[in-house]
Amino acid sequence: MERKDRKKSKKPLILTIGGIVIVAGLAGGYFAYGQWQSAQELKEAEKTAKTFLTHLSKQEFDQFTALLSEASLKQNDFDETQVVEKYQAIFSGIDAQGIKSSDVKVKKAEENEYTFSYKLEMTTPLGNLKDLSYETIIQKEGDHFVVKWSPSLIFPEMSGQDKVSVSVDSALRGEIVDRNGEGLAVNQAFDQVGIVPGKLGEGQTKTDNIKAFSDQFRVSVEDIEQLLKQSWVTPESFVPVTISYDPVTTLPQGAAAQDATIRYYPLKEAAAQLVGYVGKITAEDIEKDPSLSSSGVIGKVGLEQAYDKQLRGQDGGSISITDENGTKKSDLQTVEKKDGEKIQLTIDKNVQSQAYAIFNSRPGSAVIMNPQQGDLLATASSPSFDPNKMANGISQTDYDAYANNENLPFTARFATGYAPGSTFKTITGAIGLDAGTLKPDEEIAIDGLKWQKDASWGDYFVTRVKEASPVNLRTALVNSDNIYFAEQTLRMGEETFRKGLDKFIFGEKLDLSIPMNPAQISNEDSFNSEILLADTGYGQGQLLISPIQQATMYTVFQNEGKLVYPKIEMDKETKTKENVVSSNAANTIVTDLLGSVEDETGYVHNMYNPDFSLAAKTGTAEIKDKQDTVGKENSFLLAMDRSNNQFMAMIMVEDSRKNDTATDISKPLIEYLEANNK
Repeated sequence: MERKDRKKSKKPLILTIGGIVIVAGLAGGYFAYGQWQSAQELKEAEKTAKTFLTHLSKQEFDQFTALLSEASLKQNDFDETQVVEKYQAIFSGIDAQGIKSSDVKVKKAEENEYTFSYKLEMTTPLGNLKDLSYETIIQKEGDHFVVKWSPSLIFPEMSGQDKVSVSVDSALRGEIVDRNGEGLAVNQAFDQVGIVPGKLGEGQTKTDNIKAFSDQFRVSVEDIEQLLKQSWVTPESFVPVTISYDPVTTLPQGAAAQDATIRYYPLKEAAAQLVGYVGKITAEDIEKDPSLSSSGVIGKVGLEQAYDKQLRGQDGGSISITDENGTKKSDLQTVEKKDGEKIQLTIDKNVQSQAYAIFNSRPGSAVIMNPQQGDLLATASSPSFDPNKMANGISQTDYDAYANNENLPFTARFATGYAPGSTFKTITGAIGLDAGTLKPDEEIAIDGLKWQKDASWGDYFVTRVKEASPVNLRTALVNSDNIYFAEQTLRMGEETFRKGLDKFIFGEKLDLSIPMNPAQISNEDSFNSEILLADTGYGQGQLLISPIQQATMYTVFQNEGKLVYPKIEMDKETKTKENVVSSNAANTIVTDLLGSVEDETGYVHNMYNPDFSLAAKTGTAEIKDKQDTVGKENSFLLAMDRSNNQFMAMIMVEDSRKNDTATDISKPLIEYLEANNK
């Protein structure tokens, strides 16, 4: 009996324990479900926060009203339409751009409620407005999470019917002037002409008036009609179309004019690639530099871009929160106005104009430099473009004409690498003199117009233009003898030649606000063939040197072997490199170059002036796919003042068989330089 009773007594115990397991399991499942549900709700709240901020950053105000709590709108006496209008009025009024959020946090507060905090920054006409801190509630309404809204979500200190007022005192962009204070990029008042649509008339009258405007101001009808279709245009709007650089005395019906101070470039095409131009600040500009204001202009290319921070200055003013009566409550942003700095260049406005004029739209460049101070007096590139059109409104027709020009008017040829051709023989000669492998009075017998070292060169020959024998250094320079310099380069060898070249500026980045690749000797660190070594000696091979870099290297011949670096800013110190070549080598070369001008058979004899001592060297670099074919030739002229050493000219013409040689076109410029440097 006892055993039977004992067995019975165990059953309730087992049932009890089993019950505990079941209850515990149910409790654990309920807890896990609660955790999962809580996590899901947090995700939904975070999704609402992210969507809200995305619409805000894109200023899609009509999209995020669906995310706002209706109760909170009513509590603040707003409806959805009024919220949209409020945001649009304020954010367009302060020209807000680049709105970004950060430090976004969504945390559980109470049942179905989460705290939502974040920071905003944006760009206004006064620059970067940042560290705006916001906090509100995201709560569950039905099946959705919504944001509890109040005016403080526009700006933190706003409430009720507060407004935002903007006052901007625009900074004056600094001017770019030449060495004599003459303007190269200035702020000047002109007539801005435009159209008031409501005054054009209707039907054929409207068509005729638009055509009359088009004819008078040389703006296409298509461009005018496109401007009139802009979303902000009303019948009473003044729609700016173009700037008139000449005084406007008569206007067609529907047109109007008003004063506008604009960025103006007096030299127009003559200095376009150097000075550059400005353009309106874009979203891409702000993305690169958040400190920019959301309005105004920025340097797009050239020195306007290189010196933009100094030139731009800082607009002043304030953005304030006021109550509905206009009484100021607080300042969101206050900035003191700072006008831009003036930049004075070494450029001489008159020399720049003269340098550009010789090309008459031929493709080429001219660099004029003071070889003792390093001052760049002119850097001209042709063909060119009118920077005033680029800065102040260019028609599609005019832009297409520039963009489709095969001679690339936007290219700064003075900063583009070229094979320098025979002007480079001056450097080869100087290195050979210092190495002792080249003897200036040694006469070398050279027969015919082509030569090769031996049969290992196969069908490759070095060619020359003028047959002469024997040849010494002077006759080789005056006659520009490729064969002589090829032989001299092989005689000194690659190691000696490269050591001499390394004393110049190959591989160096010049301290100039003009972008260009460093000068190159060859594609690799060695020539890998005697043919390439020989070709390099007379300025071909794989040499790539911009006209500015060429002028820099050739300063050794007017400075007893010292190299003077170029500069473009007047207040910069002159930088030099001593003993690049010996004074003996430099003087020997430059004295021999007098013969190019003084000798009746010299290639630059057309510039001979008995009252002025000019040394010169011509150069031709031929670009062709293979030997015994006719390639494109680039023509160079190096001209050096030996009366006073005040100027050096490096002039280049592309495709000289078609466009004349540098020597053919340069006489007016050289005569101008001589007359102004006596």
